[in-house]
Amino acid sequence: MKICAVVFLLGVMINGTASMIHTLRYFKTASSQISGFPQYVSVGLVNDLVIIHYDSNTKRAVPKQEWMNRVTDEDHQYWEQQTQINLNYEQVGKVNIETVKQRLNVTGGSHLFQYMYGCDWDDETGEIRGYYLVAFDGEDFIALDWATQTWVAPKQQAFPTKLRWEKIGTALRFKDYAEHDCAEYLKKYVRYGETTLKRTELPKVWFLQKSSSSPVTCFASGFYPDRAVLSWAKDGVELEGEWGEILPNHDGTFQSSVSLDLSSVPPGDWGRYSCVFQLSGVKDDLVTKLDPGLIRTNSETGLRPRAQFEFREKKYTPYIVAAACVLGAVVCAVIGYFVYRRFKDKQLSPQSSEPEVMQELNPRPAETQ
Repeated sequence: MKICAVVFLLGVMINGTASMIHTLRYFKTASSQISGFPQYVSVGLVNDLVIIHYDSNTKRAVPKQEWMNRVTDEDHQYWEQQTQINLNYEQVGKVNIETVKQRLNVTGGSHLFQYMYGCDWDDETGEIRGYYLVAFDGEDFIALDWATQTWVAPKQQAFPTKLRWEKIGTALRFKDYAEHDCAEYLKKYVRYGETTLKRTELPKVWFLQKSSSSPVTCFASGFYPDRAVLSWAKDGVELEGEWGEILPNHDGTFQSSVSLDLSSVPPGDWGRYSCVFQLSGVKDDLVTKLDPGLIRTNSETGLRPRAQFEFREKKYTPYIVAAACVLGAVVCAVIGYFVYRRFKDKQLSPQSSEPEVMQELNPRPAETQ
């Protein structure tokens, strides 16, 4: 796995250029009885950068990037259409919560129905890949296996949905959406935000050690894009071990961290170790030598690195701001989505950047999920 990733990075760094896998994702969360949190929130992201936001309090879809205002040059009604699409989703979300509660035999309390859909586009090979996920109260409910075009239902209560969606050909219709409408809008958004989305930014790097006996952690924060590798090296040779997980920052950049246990290494040899950051599209690695005198600790006032405070609670919380603390752990779960096609044999209107709520899947509470 590690060798393959290195080969990939070397391949995309030739001549300082890189092919990119661009992503367009929509995250929608319907909630019930959660104080201080909207009953419905929707965000759209390109390459993990929020581009559109809607919630049930404002009831308006609005751009979150300046360059997204360019969309009205081609479609003057774009934002009104996005508002109407989300108004539909908002109503369906309420029905879905009640339907799944009945399926799971739960009553009362706070609940979340979450869905995500979207597509990836490799700007070198042209390959398109879609995804469609649904979760309830932070647990997977049903998802599309893109490779086999079949529905995966980890819960027995989701089998009625699986059978119905297979019967009416939902996977095929979503595949058509992902490969056409979704891909076309993704390419358009990338063109609008090319300066932002195709930039490269190197991170700031810190070392942190919680206590004198703890592993030393290398933090890298503020880099873009997210195709990067953070690892440890000794005498210039990369050490075997886990690479740091890449997480988003609130400003659209990314962060990563990787730890190394040096408890058996004499302090005089610590200088032989370094933290190596490799970023796709950048020829030279960013190598930071481990200096024991510069390691920051939790006991040092004011010296805790910014990266410590920018860690994402879980997957997508930077994009859905929860007013209630209890919501943080739940909203971060895997989220999914519903695809809507108003007519069986008609593609989505090119004026819409995302599918509307699928009425065939959600005509009545008994058939919603």
